[in-house]
Amino acid sequence: MTMQGSDESASASASVGELAGVPPETNEPSSKRQKLSHTTTAGAIDRRERKQGIAPIKPEYLISLEAQDIVDDDVAEGTVAADENAAGKPDRQQDGGGGKKGKKKQKGQNHNRSFGHFEDSLRLCNSRVLSNEFSPKPCKFGERCNMCHDLRIYLAEGRRPDVEARGGKCPVFESYGRCPSGWKCRFVKSHSKEIQREDDRKELVLIQEGDQPEADENQDARPGIVNVATADIKWDLARKKVVLDKSETYVKWLDRDSEITHKIYNRKLGTEDAPADPNLLEELRAQFVDPPLKPSEKRKIYFGRETPVLAPLTTQGNLPFRRLCCDLGAQITYSEMAMSLPLIQGQKNDWALMKTHESELTPPRFTPESGKVVEGYDNAKDLKWGAQISGNQPWVAMKAAEALTKYLPHLRVIDLNCGCPIDMVFQTGAGSGLLDMPNKLEKMVRGMNAVSGEVPITVKLRTGVRDGRPTAQRIIERLAFGNPDFRDRLGAPGTAAMTLHGRSRQQRYSKKADWGYIAECAALIQSYRDKRDDLTDTAREPDARTQANTGGRIYFLGNGDCYSHVDYFDHIDRAGVDSVMVARGAMIKPWIFEEIERGQYLDKSASERLGYVERFVRYGLEAWGSDEIGLGHTRRFLLEWLSFTCRYIPLGLLEHLPPNLQDRPPKYRCRDDLETLLASTNYKDWIKISEMFLGPAHPNFTFQPKHKSNSYEIDAEG
Repeated sequence: MTMQGSDESASASASVGELAGVPPETNEPSSKRQKLSHTTTAGAIDRRERKQGIAPIKPEYLISLEAQDIVDDDVAEGTVAADENAAGKPDRQQDGGGGKKGKKKQKGQNHNRSFGHFEDSLRLCNSRVLSNEFSPKPCKFGERCNMCHDLRIYLAEGRRPDVEARGGKCPVFESYGRCPSGWKCRFVKSHSKEIQREDDRKELVLIQEGDQPEADENQDARPGIVNVATADIKWDLARKKVVLDKSETYVKWLDRDSEITHKIYNRKLGTEDAPADPNLLEELRAQFVDPPLKPSEKRKIYFGRETPVLAPLTTQGNLPFRRLCCDLGAQITYSEMAMSLPLIQGQKNDWALMKTHESELTPPRFTPESGKVVEGYDNAKDLKWGAQISGNQPWVAMKAAEALTKYLPHLRVIDLNCGCPIDMVFQTGAGSGLLDMPNKLEKMVRGMNAVSGEVPITVKLRTGVRDGRPTAQRIIERLAFGNPDFRDRLGAPGTAAMTLHGRSRQQRYSKKADWGYIAECAALIQSYRDKRDDLTDTAREPDARTQANTGGRIYFLGNGDCYSHVDYFDHIDRAGVDSVMVARGAMIKPWIFEEIERGQYLDKSASERLGYVERFVRYGLEAWGSDEIGLGHTRRFLLEWLSFTCRYIPLGLLEHLPPNLQDRPPKYRCRDDLETLLASTNYKDWIKISEMFLGPAHPNFTFQPKHKSNSYEIDAEG
């Protein structure tokens, strides 16, 4: 956007200054370099012809009509170019060489990104973290423990000084009256003191306000955070001590059922040695048995125009960001996509994605329209948060679904990702790799429904794998009714809701989302009630347990390029979807949910936007801790978010509305220095913003933006 912060930005500003007739000021701070002559520049720019696809900046704010570099969200997600990769084939060198030497290096900054390491120079033993100086808890490792046990040495030599930002006050202690990071907190002075005992000895003690629960040594336990899988649960999963008996039973039946089905199809096609014999086919069909488990009656859910949905977001769909979006009006949220196999293996990183804030447990807004609510829906028992998982085999997805329902007490739905375009996911057959495998996908959804208890199963799709070859309609019909050959025997798979992203896997995030195709699929969903009656034998009503919602209602959501309340309501009214899932639009301006609720544009000031940054930091420290590691995680995810927020063009700078997510901004100036700083695409300026609330970064902290090839290291700042 605007140029500031680095040498590269300085040279760019100089060239712009020369264009506007203003001498270059390469030695000025970034905010000062934007103060060019409005009159001279506007007059020069006004005579130039506007270009399509360029954000319509008002003339008085234009520096140049030259469009800035395109933000490549494909590269940001670690994609690989070349059309053949849309089908999952490996890249090859232009000379056609194969093998390992013939493969291109994977493109994209999201591949093996490193953020350095940020921890104390001396590690304080956990037995001392939450204890007063003279009353430590016994160390279970005794003399074998290699951590620091002397609190004063740790405070003097083992950690960096307290953070002075925010007045040195710990945000966690301010919110809850206690700090789970204890002595490791980088704001520890604000909740500790030294007292003199009767024997004249001075003791360092931690302060707690009011009646507080007994200190929990579980490092994952944080105030306000729920759905925390304990270390024992993850350990038992890793050691295969957890028996997921529902899945085990269902998988055995599914294997046998698939074997019989395979034999029948081979007989029909004449691929077996013996010719097709009707009597043998009937004999094989007689071997089918009903599934050992029928789905439990599902909790009813609801989607409507008053329930805008925050999409499952890679990296940025973290708990603090979701919490911020809930504050601003998001009604439904999802976890980041977790991989099914690591979940059932007890891997802590994937289980960490399941942590939820208590604000996500409140019911979504509910002002229903006639005919939109399913019978039996109880809004008071509903909640906002659902989990999204990815899997490439039915048994993996089923076991993950059973594990989630077993260990997560607060869960609205489990969403199966069938749209992720990332190569490492697609090439395993997961994500968008399922779009060309309707049989496998149906088995996954049907099996997940059988083992998930009362938790409904939903699905997120793309239009197809390749451009010009949409397959979503075929997938939608399969998920609504099931395979035509087995509908009478097995019923519907039981999908409660589907979300369609209006792009193909090959398209990734380029071009506009195809809302025309989304509308066609929405019309198809609307026609299914009549079609369901035609497909169902009137003498045999469908098993209600195979229907996700009473009456077989399937909610249908659209996704893609929603950047304003105008886009949101236009998609609902014209495309006929029940609600809209917002992704990049929320990352760039999370107050889009507030705009939707109010039904109007909101031109947020720079100070308001900085307030959201401060709130994110506070939520991050509450979720990840206020110790050195927690500060590092909070800074890292804040920088990830700032790499999107810098793309926001304030509404007051635009000539006409609505803004377009795909428009490229020309070079422009902002209305004040803070707005200029927030619009900077220079990662060094993002670091400066983080230091306003988190203090200087750890000497070993590094940051490599998803959207850029340059990276941040402390040494680069001198």
